[in-house]
Amino acid sequence: MGYVLSRDSFDQVLHNLSADYRIFAPALKNGEGRFKDTDVVRYDFVNSLDEMELDIRSDYSFKDAVIPLSETMFFFTEDQIRESSLDQRPVIVFMRSCDIHGVRRLDQMFLGNGENDDYYYERRREKVKLALIGCGTPCANSFCVSMGSNKTDEYAFSIDVADGQVFCDVKDESLRKAFSESDGKEEKVVPQFVEKSEKEVSRPEEIPVSIYNDSMWDEYSARCINCGRCTLVCPTCTCFTIQDLFYTDNGKVGERRRVCASCMIDGYTDVAGGLKLRKTNGERMRFKVLHKVSDFRKRFGYDMCVGCGRCDTVCPEYISMSNCINKLDRRVKELEVEQNGR
Repeated sequence: MGYVLSRDSFDQVLHNLSADYRIFAPALKNGEGRFKDTDVVRYDFVNSLDEMELDIRSDYSFKDAVIPLSETMFFFTEDQIRESSLDQRPVIVFMRSCDIHGVRRLDQMFLGNGENDDYYYERRREKVKLALIGCGTPCANSFCVSMGSNKTDEYAFSIDVADGQVFCDVKDESLRKAFSESDGKEEKVVPQFVEKSEKEVSRPEEIPVSIYNDSMWDEYSARCINCGRCTLVCPTCTCFTIQDLFYTDNGKVGERRRVCASCMIDGYTDVAGGLKLRKTNGERMRFKVLHKVSDFRKRFGYDMCVGCGRCDTVCPEYISMSNCINKLDRRVKELEVEQNGR
C-alpha cells in the first residue's frame, strides 16, 4: 500500500523519519562542478524535498554511504589498537533502480565473495535502507534496460513527484508509521520505471581467450589519460588500497585507512620488484570492461555493470562504455566467423 502526499506532507514524513534516520539523497550543488560556473549533482544529507534533486541522475553515485572515498579502519599506538568509531544512526539513501542494482553488486563483492565478509562494509551496510527514486525518462547515456537494471522491487519505499504531488509505495512496515502520521491519502502506488534507455548494448555470452590480446584495445592506449573518473563515479567499482598515516616520526602512532583506488589509474597494478601487471591504458580498459560484462558474470551469474551511463558522461576523452561493450560484442562475433571459416 502507498500514499499520495503534498510536498509539505512529504516533508513531514522526512521530519518523522529523521528522528531515527539520516536522509542521504542527490542534491544539486550550484557552481561546484568540474569546471568554473558549472553545477554538479552529488549525494548529501538533506532535510526536505526541495533539497533533493530527483529529476537529474546524480553525477556521483551513492557509494559514500557504504564505501567512503577514505575511511579510517583503526588507530594504533606502540602497544594498542583502537577501532574507529562509526555514526550509529541508520541511513535512508534515495537512489534510482540502476543504483539499487549497484548495491546488490557491492553486497556480492563484500558480503558474498568468499569465506569472510568485509567487516568495514558490513557495519555500514546494515544501517542502510534504500528508497527508490522513480525513473520515468531515460538518463543521459544510460543503457540500464539492456543490463536489466531498469526495474527493481528491492526498496523500503519509493518516491515519484508529479503535478505537485508525491507518490510513495511503502514496503517496509517499520517505516509506515512515519507516513501514516502525515495527512497523505492512502492508496495503491506503482513506481515509475524507464522502459527504453538512451542507448542499447549487446553483450557476448562467451569471451574467447584471444580477445585478451586483440588489437581492439589499442585505441584506448592512445585515448585514455588515466584520470580514473569512470571508476570513481561507477556505482559498482570496489577497488581500494590500504594506507598507514603516522603521527610521529618513529612510525608507532597513527591510523590505517582504506582509500578508494582504481584499476584505471597508473600505479594500481605495481608490484614488488618494480613490475607492472598492466602497463598500457588499453590493457587497463580491457581489464575493466571484461570484469564488468564477463568475469563477474562467470563467478556470480550476472553482469557487474548496471548501465547507469555515468562513466560515459564523465569521461573527458569521450570514451563510451556502451560503445566499448558493443565493439566487444562485434569483435567476438568476427572472431567466431574467422574461426569457423578455417
